[in-house]
Amino acid sequence: MLRSRSARGSPSRALAGCSRPALRARSARGSPSRALAGCSRPALRARSARSIRGVRGGRLAARHVARSEQVRGGRPAVSKQLAVRWPVIGAAERQAALGVLDSGILNGPSAPQVKGLEKEFAAFLGARFCLATNSGTAALHMALAAGGIGAGDEVITTAFSYVATPLAILYQSAVPVFVDIDQETFNIDPSLIEERITPRTRALLPVHIHGLPCDMDEINSIARRRGLLVIEDAAQAHGASYRGRPAGTLGAMAGFSLNATKNLPCGEGGLFVTNNETFLPVARRIRLHGIDAEEVPFDPTHPLDEEGEEKVTGMGWMYMPQELPAAIARAQLRRLVEFNENAAANAALLTSRLSGLPGVIPPSCPPDRTHIYHKYRVRLDPEAMGFSMPAAEMRDTVLTALRAEGVEATLWGAKPLPELELFRGLGHARGCAPRTSELLDCSLVVGSQSYPLFPQPRALMEQYADAFEKVVTNIAKRVDAVQR
Repeated sequence: MLRSRSARGSPSRALAGCSRPALRARSARGSPSRALAGCSRPALRARSARSIRGVRGGRLAARHVARSEQVRGGRPAVSKQLAVRWPVIGAAERQAALGVLDSGILNGPSAPQVKGLEKEFAAFLGARFCLATNSGTAALHMALAAGGIGAGDEVITTAFSYVATPLAILYQSAVPVFVDIDQETFNIDPSLIEERITPRTRALLPVHIHGLPCDMDEINSIARRRGLLVIEDAAQAHGASYRGRPAGTLGAMAGFSLNATKNLPCGEGGLFVTNNETFLPVARRIRLHGIDAEEVPFDPTHPLDEEGEEKVTGMGWMYMPQELPAAIARAQLRRLVEFNENAAANAALLTSRLSGLPGVIPPSCPPDRTHIYHKYRVRLDPEAMGFSMPAAEMRDTVLTALRAEGVEATLWGAKPLPELELFRGLGHARGCAPRTSELLDCSLVVGSQSYPLFPQPRALMEQYADAFEKVVTNIAKRVDAVQR
C-alpha cells in the first residue's frame, strides 16, 4: 500500500483506493492476456477466425485490417437519415418555454416552474423531498454537505464514472477513495468496498453507471454495519430501478443530472432527492449562498425583491435553478417513461442481434434491475475474432469501421478516474483499477451524446446490427486473407 507520511488526514491518504500493487511493467499493459482479463466470457470463435500470431504480428495485422476496403469500404450499412437527434424538443417544450417568458419570472428558489418540477419529480420517484439545482454535480455536493462530510473525511466511490463524482467530494475538502468495478455490471464491486474502509471513512457514493443500478442491498448492508452514509449518484439513472425500488431512493440522498445528454434533459440542471427532512436545511443553504430559501417569502408580483442576507447562517454556493430549464424539464418528464422504454427495446434488439457474433459481448442486466441504457457499452474480444493484439487496438479498428458504416459509436471514459492527472497529482498511481482499465481498453459505446438510444427507431437499430455483422464478417475474411 502506498502511504503518505501522515496516513490519517492528508489528501495522499486517497491511496487507500490504490492498495493493490500497480500493474507491473509497461509491456504488461499491452499484453493480450491482460487486456482481455475484463472480457473473460467464453470466446465465440468464427470458423475462419484463427490466430494470426506469427503471420505478421498482431499490431501490423490490425492496421492492415483497419485499412481494408472490405472492412471499411463499400456502401454504408446505416442510413443516417433515420437517426433522431437528442434531446427531442416538441410543442410541449416550446409552449412551456414561452409560458415562462410570458410570466416574466425567470428565477427564484420558490418560482412556480422550479417548485412544480420539484413536486413532480419527487412524485415520479415516490420520494418525499426534491430540490432543483443548476447541475447534477451541485446536487451531489449538496448531499455531501448535508451529510456532514468535511475536511479529511474519506468517501468511497467507483473508479468508473464522470469526473464530477469525485470533484463533488473534493468540494467538501474530503478525500475520494476509489474502488474497482464489477466486470459484468460496470458498477462499483461491493465485495471490494470493505477493504477500503478506514477510521476516516464517512460515506459511500455508488454511481449507477450507464443507467444500471448498483447492488444497493449489499452496499447498504455494508454501510449499516460500518456506520456509513450512502449517497447515490443517479445522474444517468432517471427511471431505473433495483428490486422494484427507484434509483435515487435507495440511499440517504441522491443527485440527478438534467444535462442535455441525459434521458431527462433541460440543457443544464440537477435534482437533489431525499426522504429525510433533516438533510434539507443544509442542502438549501448550500444551494443559495448560505440562505435557507424556505425562510424567505416569494412574491410573484415582485420576484426579484426577496430579502435574505440577514438569514445567512453558514457557507453556501450559488446552485440555484432557473425557470426556463425547469419548465423544459417538466415537459420532458411527461415523456421519460416512453423514452426509457424505447431505449430498453432498442437495447434488447441490439443484444439479440450482437450476441451471436464472435468476439462481441453486449452489456448484461441482472434480472432484479431495470436498465435505462443511458449508454450501451459493447465489449470486444480480439482473440475470439482471430487476433492476438492489444484489446485497445482491436477496439479502435472496430470503432473506425463502424463509424465508416454510419453507426453512431464512441468511447466514453478514456481512463479510470484515479489515473486522471488531477488524482495522480494527489498520489494515485497507475494500475489502481485494473478492471476499469481493461473494460475501457476492450469496449465501445453504441450511440453518442447527440444520438443516444432513447429516441431512435427500431429500423436504425437493425441497421446498426447489420453494420456490426458486416464489420465482424469482413474482419474474419481479412484474417483468412492475411494467413494465406
